[in-house]
Amino acid sequence: MIVTSIFRIWLLLAPTVYSAPFLEPAVQAEYDAIVIGGGPAGLAATSGLARVRRNVLMIDSGEYRNDATRHAHDILGFDGVTPAWLRFAARKQISDYGTVDLVNGTVTEVQPQNNNTFFKVLAEYPGNKSVSFTTRKVVLATGLRDILPSTTGLAENWGKGIYWCPWCDGHEHADQELGILAHLDSAVTSVREILTLNKDIILFVNGTDTPANRNITEGKFPGWEKYLKLLNVKIENRTLSSITRLRDGATPFADPSLPSHPEHDLFQVNFTDNKNPILRNAFFVDFPSEQKSKVGQNAGVQLYGNKLAADSAGGLVTNIPGIFAIGDANSDNVTNIPHAYFSGKRTAVFLHVVQVERENSFAQIAAAGKRDVGEDELQQLWARMNEPGDITHAGDRFDAQY
Repeated sequence: MIVTSIFRIWLLLAPTVYSAPFLEPAVQAEYDAIVIGGGPAGLAATSGLARVRRNVLMIDSGEYRNDATRHAHDILGFDGVTPAWLRFAARKQISDYGTVDLVNGTVTEVQPQNNNTFFKVLAEYPGNKSVSFTTRKVVLATGLRDILPSTTGLAENWGKGIYWCPWCDGHEHADQELGILAHLDSAVTSVREILTLNKDIILFVNGTDTPANRNITEGKFPGWEKYLKLLNVKIENRTLSSITRLRDGATPFADPSLPSHPEHDLFQVNFTDNKNPILRNAFFVDFPSEQKSKVGQNAGVQLYGNKLAADSAGGLVTNIPGIFAIGDANSDNVTNIPHAYFSGKRTAVFLHVVQVERENSFAQIAAAGKRDVGEDELQQLWARMNEPGDITHAGDRFDAQY
């Protein structure tokens, strides 16, 4: 009897409720969301949306900020895997969800439509194939590009003994001779980040140790000279001419799903005076960065400094309603893989509930209000659904307000 009653209720309600025109989405588009970028942030956003069966497309250019580095660290359960392996494992898991499309391509333009209620996304797929899609929301996971000086040997060894993040790559070079490559004021403050790795540190400030810069450094870090002297940290102010690799710390033919520890690289720092080169095992740097893609800016997204301005209280939405910015590209000033995961998931949750489904609910309530259902019709429906004798019988009382 229970099954009979439930089935009867389903038959009555299905055409009335589940197929009712007023339960259509607020906006018709090919996708609920298009995620631009397939690094950790974009993968996390795509996964979060897939888990609640959002119709989502992730377009990945195949260019990543951390692609040059040997290993990705500080990722629980995946510590030390290669960045490519991390992306492979994530895409493999996400591809099991039936509402997701993962494609390779480069987004060339995002065009807001109808007062930002939906967007047209233009992209180039491999083979010079131009495509376009409509989507209700856009998630920018486009990342940053590091601006490296032209010093010979720096770009060639980037991510392989020369790094920008001690949390990401420092532990593999603990107890080794370290260098910091940066402007004087930045190099001095960076010392505190790597002291627990080793105190044998040289600051290569490349000619920026000048009276004016010393005053700037004192304003940022009062007593810095005494601090460096106490720690026996040296400043090398000569102008660099090149960095030459003498030993490669990589493990040949290593399993990409396993970490390597430690890594014993060795470099020779050469100077324009051609005198007294210095040996170091690894370097940490402080160089500027810029947006990897201008797609967000071209769509009207504002910058905060050199980052896409995102509202932390609004799911990392930008000044353009419906466009979100996550990962390294956004303005919350945190750049690492755990943060990228967090920001992607945060936006996925906000986009799903606060944005798309909230918009749907408003539209559905408004549409339902246009349908005039009289009390007599509701009483008849109640009578058909609530048959005396069924174990689910709820009594004879009908309250239209209930």
